[in-house]
Amino acid sequence: MHPAPSVILFTTLSGLGFGLLAYLGLGFPPVTGWVAFVFYAIAYGLAVGGLLASTFHLGHPERAWRAFTQWKTSWLSREGVCAVAALLVMGLYAIGAVFLETHWTLLGLIGAALSIATVFTTSMIYTQLKTIPRWNMSVTPVMFLSFSLSGGALLAGQESLAPWLLLAAGVVQLAYWHKGDQAFASSGTTMGTATGLGDRGAVRAFEPPHTGSNYLLREFVYVVGRKHIQKLRGIALILGFILPILCLWLPTESSMAKHLMAAVAVLAHIAGIMASRWLFFAQAEHVVGLYYGKR
Repeated sequence: MHPAPSVILFTTLSGLGFGLLAYLGLGFPPVTGWVAFVFYAIAYGLAVGGLLASTFHLGHPERAWRAFTQWKTSWLSREGVCAVAALLVMGLYAIGAVFLETHWTLLGLIGAALSIATVFTTSMIYTQLKTIPRWNMSVTPVMFLSFSLSGGALLAGQESLAPWLLLAAGVVQLAYWHKGDQAFASSGTTMGTATGLGDRGAVRAFEPPHTGSNYLLREFVYVVGRKHIQKLRGIALILGFILPILCLWLPTESSMAKHLMAAVAVLAHIAGIMASRWLFFAQAEHVVGLYYGKR
């Protein structure tokens, strides 16, 4: 798949934002007043900013509202419904924390559940696509949720919990890459199944369907060199998980140094997740590539 910057920003930022909202809804950290305002501003900035970024990949962004009407059958629609519900509920919860210095526990629990549900529905947009075997795996939603929970813990300042969640997310990432590298071959999809001619014998490409490019080739057939894949995977692992864990576990003597290391951990994690998301889209082999002899 073509790794459009808009969807990379969307999946990275919204996951972090809704992850932070989930922790705030659960009372971590138990902030009120202006401190709470800063936390909620960051959470909403990431969540809403990510959702807005996703619209830049649409052909007609002005029609995006119509997606809300298809919630019975569309994971994209369910994502929109869950996102709006989570933002509204957590907005009410934030009013209590910021202006009334109180936490409405039940409202926070509902908001946290809706925030996690939003991340899950986002993951299912990709998991449901049987035409992309690398996404059509049970580990895909696990990866999205683990990234959101670990990143949210980092932003929420949960220094004792975040390293373990980051470690778990790193293991899930490795499992996703390992299983994903075998997914296309394991799917049983061939040029015969892609063209519908497999029942007539072995099918091979004689000539390309056309001499020029088209929308399918630009959007669904994107080939990445193996050398670049290994480099980007290393960058994603080091920046996304290893460096943040080291920053949180390294002993610091002053509060300023502690805050500085926490900031480095957050920035490194965001950069690493962006590298991971780039690979998530760039390595997604759509079966239509078989028709063009690209797989």
